Amino acid sequence: MIKRILGAAIILVLLSAMPLVAQQAPAQQPQGDKMTLTGQVIDVNCYSTHMQQGAQHKACAKACANKGVSLAILASDGTIYMPVSAKPADPQTPRLLPFVEEKVKITGTHRMQSGLHTIEVETIEAATAS
Repeated sequence: MIKRILGAAIILVLLSAMPLVAQQAPAQQPQGDKMTLTGQVIDVNCYSTHMQQGAQHKACAKACANKGVSLAILASDGTIYMPVSAKPADPQTPRLLPFVEEKVKITGTHRMQSGLHTIEVETIEAATAS
């Protein structure tokens, strides 16, 4: 009788834990689209709080990035793309830092999640004037 009760209790505990395990499963990453993007590397904080950008803001943007402020890409249509990596804990700011406040050409995978545009960076280079 006790074995039956213990067995039933164990099954009940396992069944009640299943939703918790399912919530911890890694989320499927959205597919995304390959794209090439040309835009200006910006300091997200200064751009979003007081619209500072450009050559006159380069030293400030570099200082902010070195202190942990995110860099992003501002496309000509005004869309801001946050650079991301498929690897956990792989910040992209060091890759963008040499190009801060300059035009770049980036290839990668674009995704949009809850209004946030991201680009998983494959290649980045200085944009040539056209």
